[in-house]
Amino acid sequence: MARWIRLLAAACALARPAVVRADGGDYTEIASSFDEDDPFDLHVSIDYAYSSYRAGIKREIAGVVDPNLVDRTALGKDLVYEGTRHTITPRLTVGLAPDVELSLALPVVLRDAYTLSFDRTAGSCVLPPAPGATCVNALNSTTVQDGLLPPTGFDADDPGGPGFTDPDDPTIFRGTPRKGLDQLHVGLAWAPMNQRRDDTKPTWKIGAQLRLAVGDTAEFDPERPSRSTGVGRGLHEVRLWTSVAKRAGWAEPFVELWWQAPIGKTDDSHFVELGFGEERAAAQQLAGVRFGFEGVTWEHAADSQRIGLELSMLAEAHFEGRDYTPMWEVFQLAGDPDRAPDGSAGPGPLALDGDPATPGLQGVRHPGVTNVENYMRFAGRIRINAQLGERVRFSVGAQIVHDTSHLITFADAGRDLPQCAAGQTSGCEPDNDDTVDPDQPEEVNPYHVPLIDQAGHRYKQDDTFDYQVLVRGMVLF
Repeated sequence: MARWIRLLAAACALARPAVVRADGGDYTEIASSFDEDDPFDLHVSIDYAYSSYRAGIKREIAGVVDPNLVDRTALGKDLVYEGTRHTITPRLTVGLAPDVELSLALPVVLRDAYTLSFDRTAGSCVLPPAPGATCVNALNSTTVQDGLLPPTGFDADDPGGPGFTDPDDPTIFRGTPRKGLDQLHVGLAWAPMNQRRDDTKPTWKIGAQLRLAVGDTAEFDPERPSRSTGVGRGLHEVRLWTSVAKRAGWAEPFVELWWQAPIGKTDDSHFVELGFGEERAAAQQLAGVRFGFEGVTWEHAADSQRIGLELSMLAEAHFEGRDYTPMWEVFQLAGDPDRAPDGSAGPGPLALDGDPATPGLQGVRHPGVTNVENYMRFAGRIRINAQLGERVRFSVGAQIVHDTSHLITFADAGRDLPQCAAGQTSGCEPDNDDTVDPDQPEEVNPYHVPLIDQAGHRYKQDDTFDYQVLVRGMVLF
């Protein structure tokens, strides 16, 4: 009986409210230098993230109407995308002035690997050629039927091999295992209010971050995939953010908002403008908010020790633009102007005409990146944060991420432009036909491929979930 009383007492001690202190978690921490009692701050941390993701890749069915959908074009199952990623991010933060910090972070992808499989998620799986098929194989996959992949698929681990010949194995594509760098993050933050200086006010931080492309751009080489294993997108981006947090008793609520947009690209980036009637050539922008609180479950103020449980939610809007998708390697494989997906002489079915003004196909390889529809990303995160004295912090957590359904191929055919008479440069009248005329190259979008971009043929990403494990260690000097 005494043992149970001791256990109950310990549980009550963990659950009771903590002493009110100005110390807080990540959202109230800022490196600050040239203070009277602390002339210099240096924070060194390292993050590890394991991600296991899955998404359904569906395809519109031409000529079939679904009254339950907004655009009434029926969707059919096609592929399932599954993969894992390991990322480690060292970070260095140094105080430049009171409540002003400079940060450097370098996310390193240790391994990123994925597969595409025929969709066999139906509860009662019936495969073609049996009537009433509910699952997918090479006989009814539109990706295979349209020639984007050969019937036995493509295996980056054995590019010259026979592919996937086991009828019981739904795998149709194994992507290139990748590793390396994408961007270097350089940030500057300022805290106009700091609860460590005035515990009647919250900690309010304002920051800007440049994300500079430093890694090899992701390329797909069907003959020797191991020659190109980069993870970079070739994009420079800017991120503006602000956060507010306040330790009050046992809880520390917080909110963070941000906006991120591309500001440039490297010479080998696939976000290339071909001109003519092209629309939406830029990469996607995004904006988001994370809000939540950390509840302090135990604290020993004299030794600067505490344990907190953090719960937070994320909502992030991804705006219409071009981006990498789960199908980007398949699109590059099928978009080679000199080689078909089965290895025979090209062009592939997605090869682009880089110059609509010149007769014939001026073959340009499809970049893989495509026009992506607006969508929302939602996530829930739980973390245990531990402060082990004045200098050391550690956290471990998990996060579930969900993306709403969105089209991943829907480039416009082009733009209906005003037509001018010979020698006329202003006051031109539109032809008012609301169509793109192939005989007028300035109207044609070179990135538009009817096989994947025309209504009834477009790809849609659905049922997207990403399960993450997050670990962080930090030392404060």
